[in-house]
Amino acid sequence: MAAALVLAAALLAVASLRAGAVWLDVPQSGTKCVSEEIQSNVVVLADYAIMYESHPYSHPTIAVKVTSPYGNTLHHNENATIGQFAFTTAEAGNYLACFWIDSTEKGSGVSVNLDWKIGIAAKDWDAIAKKEKLEGVELELQKLEVAVEAIHHNLIYLKERGSGDANGE
Repeated sequence: MAAALVLAAALLAVASLRAGAVWLDVPQSGTKCVSEEIQSNVVVLADYAIMYESHPYSHPTIAVKVTSPYGNTLHHNENATIGQFAFTTAEAGNYLACFWIDSTEKGSGVSVNLDWKIGIAAKDWDAIAKKEKLEGVELELQKLEVAVEAIHHNLIYLKERGSGDANGE
């Protein structure tokens, strides 16, 4: 049981270190959404942009809406071709980012590049290194320290969640 808890915490920690870019094919009509399970008090940064390779002559725009697990709007942008959002999560749960074409030039849909960074991956390590005059091994040690803290917090989160399930909650 304890080994499973540690493994689950390690997997959650790796997930919290994640930074990844994805391409979304947004249909001509309708919405394309992505969601991410994120704990509370985690920094989230994202950049998005329409990829125009498939639309050399038209320039459609998109609308973007990001919501919290309780439905609060964290970011809303219309008539966008490029944009970004950043927030610190207030509650644990699924955060949802939805994209749709909002211009009259819809074509056959558009591709959107979404670079979503969560937790440790969202930190600007270059700025930290310059500010604190860290180099090489020192910087890597600081990154590891932050990762260990994230693993510790994830273990506590899993333990609390597990005890809640055992009590029938």
